[in-house]
Amino acid sequence: MKLQRMNRRALALGALAVSGALALTACGSDETGTAGGDSSNAAAPSNIKCDDASGQVLSDGSSAQKNAVDAWVKQFSAACKVEINYKAGGSGAGVTAFTQGQVPWAGSDSALKPEEVAASKKICSGGQGINLPMVGGPIAVGYNVPGVDKLVLDSSTIAKIFDSKITNWNDPAIAKLNPGAKLPNLKIQAFHRSDESGTTDNFTKYLIATAKKDFPYEGGKAWQAKGGQSAPQSSGVAAQVKQTAGAIGYFELSYAKDGIKTVAIDTGAAKPVEATVDNATKAIAEAKVVGTGKDLALQLNYGTKAEGAYPMVLVTYEIVCDKGNKAETLPAVKAFLRYAASEDGQKILAQNDYAPMPEEIITKVRTTVDSLS
Repeated sequence: MKLQRMNRRALALGALAVSGALALTACGSDETGTAGGDSSNAAAPSNIKCDDASGQVLSDGSSAQKNAVDAWVKQFSAACKVEINYKAGGSGAGVTAFTQGQVPWAGSDSALKPEEVAASKKICSGGQGINLPMVGGPIAVGYNVPGVDKLVLDSSTIAKIFDSKITNWNDPAIAKLNPGAKLPNLKIQAFHRSDESGTTDNFTKYLIATAKKDFPYEGGKAWQAKGGQSAPQSSGVAAQVKQTAGAIGYFELSYAKDGIKTVAIDTGAAKPVEATVDNATKAIAEAKVVGTGKDLALQLNYGTKAEGAYPMVLVTYEIVCDKGNKAETLPAVKAFLRYAASEDGQKILAQNDYAPMPEEIITKVRTTVDSLS
């Protein structure tokens, strides 16, 4: 009996030793810097290059790209020992935080203005802030009109709606674009962003480029048109549209969830164009790089009439110092942006209702990210 007890004890100790060895193996890291020890890490993409990235990175900016950043962070953080905290307080807040040195990179749906580039030189030692186009997509016009499942509008009608010149859903201008639709005698509740937003900037750029007579404003991140109601961030506008009968608002396609219907745009092409990722990519492909040096700011063609090209698009830039980045955050920021611009990172966009950058553009982004210092 004593011998049997000793044998059982030896077996138990042996099992503990094996399990301990396995646990130590799981706690190690592979050559990409992937931390082991849980199922999420085990499933992380093996081709994410972490380099020396570690610690925590704070960022702020465009709420338009929040769903894209969340998807990137999930994969990147599973592979690398880095915690990415993206606040998504809006493009204006992000640019301000960047130029004040509060965050090492920011997201903005509008390229830096000359005065913002000048401000960035104070925090980019020997360098300046640059624009890296990373996320594309359609700005959807979502609506909530009971009994109307499909709606076509053109830029002139959209401009008049958001400038309080068309105030009822059975207006003749809307009826003309939607023959056969049962448009109700219902007041239009137009919602715009309350915070400074690159989404607003791009939305109004489209209206100014295609319906200047009906939208006589300078445009910009802050809303300028008359009337309407406001809500914070894209999520706030989408929530108001969903819960308010007669509502209409603008936000990225990724926010058009839970039954929110979107407008098809009459661009002058043979058929009205739906807000889809593929249709947005067709429009973005017409963009030209107008930035100089390492800056990759784009000029979009809002007035495109190409078949299937959805003209109301935005491109979100990741804004970062070309050189003079802080040593403590550069490895993590560089590794994260490298992954976002990678083939895998861009594939994730389409899965979340965003448009990947055209190959010609994203190739330049990858080269620039590798050169950050």
